[in-house]
Amino acid sequence: MGRTGPTVSAGLGGPARRADREAVRRPAAKDPEPDGLPGSEPAGSRGPDGPPDPPTGPPPRGVRRRTAVAAVLAPAVVMLALGLWGLDRGTMWRDESATYQVARRSLPEIWHLLGTIDAVHGLYYLLMHAVLAVRDDELALRVPSVLATAATAALVGAIGCRLARPRVGLWAGLLYATTPFVSHYAQEGRSYALVATGAALATWLLIRAVEHPSYGRWAGYGAVVGITALLHEFAVLLLAAHGLTLLLSRAAWRTWRGWGCAASAAVLALLPLALFSQGQSGQVSWIRTPGPEEAEALLRAFAGPGDTVLTGTLLLAAVALLAPRPRTGALHLGAVALPLALVPPVLLYAAAQWQPLFLDRYLLFGLAGVPLLAAAGADRLLGLLPLPPRGRRAVAAAGVAVIAAAFAGQLPEQERERLPNSRGDELARTATVVGRLARPGDAVLFLPLHERRVALAYPRDFTGLRDLTLKRSPAASGTLFGEEVPAAELRARLARLPTSSRVWVVSDTNAGDRWIRSQRAEHAKTTVLGERYREESSVFVRGGAVSLYVRR
Repeated sequence: MGRTGPTVSAGLGGPARRADREAVRRPAAKDPEPDGLPGSEPAGSRGPDGPPDPPTGPPPRGVRRRTAVAAVLAPAVVMLALGLWGLDRGTMWRDESATYQVARRSLPEIWHLLGTIDAVHGLYYLLMHAVLAVRDDELALRVPSVLATAATAALVGAIGCRLARPRVGLWAGLLYATTPFVSHYAQEGRSYALVATGAALATWLLIRAVEHPSYGRWAGYGAVVGITALLHEFAVLLLAAHGLTLLLSRAAWRTWRGWGCAASAAVLALLPLALFSQGQSGQVSWIRTPGPEEAEALLRAFAGPGDTVLTGTLLLAAVALLAPRPRTGALHLGAVALPLALVPPVLLYAAAQWQPLFLDRYLLFGLAGVPLLAAAGADRLLGLLPLPPRGRRAVAAAGVAVIAAAFAGQLPEQERERLPNSRGDELARTATVVGRLARPGDAVLFLPLHERRVALAYPRDFTGLRDLTLKRSPAASGTLFGEEVPAAELRARLARLPTSSRVWVVSDTNAGDRWIRSQRAEHAKTTVLGERYREESSVFVRGGAVSLYVRR
């Protein structure tokens, strides 16, 4: 890695440099970050942290490198520990069950499914197919998300080091790792943690490509953005954030040209999937138009659920933006972090007023900008204190202690994320009730049909039970939950059951009776069942119920 360019004026958009390569090669008049490893200033120079240091010279190059490496690795280790803590919640929820049952299908069966539904998750399903082929359980389902989130925390630390100094990277990475919203998706068998990793890696590659432009670096950036968008289409909003970063930084034409080619390639790679998935948009028709409540919920997810942490984070971010550190390279930290945190949510919120698609999990990849701003603001405030050179370690440790205290304050929230009831439903509990109460020879009916996911996720508890409505299995039909027989066939099957047989109805209480009555096929199922059977008892669990029906 080479030297960064000369220091320019503070702010999100300093004066434009001349040609990128020329600026990179020119020796810096003041370069506190040799080799891209921030953390020291030339002896006797006055930096933003206070009075000039004694003329003892900067720490040796090896010390600077070790400091930066520690600032990157520490957040990764913390995130890995938090991700593994309570990873086995004892149950999947409905979205995880979709990943689990689809990823266990054969490759032709997965391809068949993607032609009818969930094409947007196709790449993730293929990845998880390989993972579950090694180990087939709930822990294996979530481990990729844990590893991805640890990598994201490291990348956030690396970005902070690159654009500021090691303690900023350390604090930003730790803030990211200790955010409850991050822990939630670090422990979920869905693609969102991997998307966040891709976005952080793309941001890091953007910084490197702007500082040291080359065809290879821009190609790598475009490839990462393209793959990340294939994991989830809305990650393409990252390009808008990066475009604003270059605009605020007044990037040279050469930079715009490289970025434009890479961005165009990523969009072209995504375009076939985006067009094809339009025909499957019905699967997200349940999402409502966002309002102020959704905007506030996302703000709290990004900056902290508690008022104290939220206020502190926003104040520190404001300090970083209003009194930024002088830019020492091609990009300023604020010009990178603010668009990352702000642009994707704003664009998706605006688009959702026309086509409701605004969910907080779709925007996890933008959260990294918030801890970067907060860490930079804290560094700026501490820079006002007259600190001796040996006090820098104490300052870094004090910042870590503050983050630890904030984590302790949010510990109840972290603990809730690891409880079985932290998601919308508990499929394992529903399946356990069936396994405990039903006996071989009984029949089962799922209301509505998507409740068959309970049996698909935990088939052992349904051993020996007859599925009254199943016509074709999910794998054979290329669907998530299978195809069901019409009401006439259900009536015939009920008539053929022995007089003493019992029917267990597994229902989704989140759907509600009113919604079920509005669905013709589902309402017909309840009508036909009620002709011959009556409800005798019910057991309710979070998000579902198991009801026993006996012959009238």
